[in-house]
Amino acid sequence: MELWIHAFPATLQIRDVAIEAEQGGWDGLAVVDTQNLSGEAFIALALAATVTERISLGLAVGNSVTRVPAVNAAGALSVDLISGGRMEFGIGRGDSCLVHLGRAPGRLGHFERHLKQLQAYLRGGDVPFDEIDIPLNHAPPADALELAEGPGTSRIVWGLLGGDAAAVGKRKVPVEVAATGPKVIGIAAVHADRVMFAIGADPERIAWGMEVAKAARRDAGLDPDGVKFGAYVNMACHPDLDTARDLIRGPMSVFARFSVMHGGTPIGPTSEETAKTLKRLHDVYDMGTHSRNESPQAATLSPEFIDRFGVVGPPDRCIAKLSELSSLGIDKVLLSGQFNENVYGSPEGTAARRLMETEVLPVMQAG
Repeated sequence: MELWIHAFPATLQIRDVAIEAEQGGWDGLAVVDTQNLSGEAFIALALAATVTERISLGLAVGNSVTRVPAVNAAGALSVDLISGGRMEFGIGRGDSCLVHLGRAPGRLGHFERHLKQLQAYLRGGDVPFDEIDIPLNHAPPADALELAEGPGTSRIVWGLLGGDAAAVGKRKVPVEVAATGPKVIGIAAVHADRVMFAIGADPERIAWGMEVAKAARRDAGLDPDGVKFGAYVNMACHPDLDTARDLIRGPMSVFARFSVMHGGTPIGPTSEETAKTLKRLHDVYDMGTHSRNESPQAATLSPEFIDRFGVVGPPDRCIAKLSELSSLGIDKVLLSGQFNENVYGSPEGTAARRLMETEVLPVMQAG
């Protein structure tokens, strides 16, 4: 199981963050992509690549709205070349990046087209002009220029020319989709290299998500075992269980909300009490205190909910739950919310990270 850590792409600090992550033994470092709340993600990843040698790098997550597929692919290829093949591209329908533009998550059809085109670009393929979602009232067709000659389709040509060709040819940048609901899980299972579940760390819910993904692949005539599975997990490793719970209360509220984004019935298998908790969280959610431990939404999470939805407590307890997820087929865990200053800005948070690095990572990475 790969264990990744999450960070803000703070341009002036990201090099130190990346060096610390590599020295701490993490398998990967992913940065958020939310333009109104943090710096430019691809620039941060490129900077991180220049000061590290081993650690994988990625977005958690990009989105299908604020950049067209060609721009997302160009950013991913750039970081992959700079890092020597260490880039992994995470993408979703968007949350805070779109809320701060006055929009809700991207529509499913648009997201699926974006994902298919992104994969085509990263494979060195072509995308027909008429499939590119640039509104005509924003820019008319290139035919209006009456060029003597021009490209017939859209392709990333710079990554396939000269010295770059060998580097690009060694591998395709992996694409993974952050997925919560059955429709997005199905799209991800068919078109992505890995489905990254954002449904908590409850084994029952993870097993449900995996079966949804495999069913979607069977329906598409694909091998149900032909896609990888990972998960976004809120985790705090601390000898005191209550302290561990409080460390990730705010970040957990972000990911719990995905299961009840639009209100109504929560996504996936849930108990009656869990459904009530998610409903309360939805009704009080304040984007102005997004991910904060002192937020009204964080206050709705009971100890029982945190224990079921996350991974908390002493090292042996954390190892046991991660091992259970691994036995289901989860090969990558991204510790979401660990970037929050509520965690790193306290002695308890620092101690929790060190305990994770010294007691949990070595066991899980050893298999």
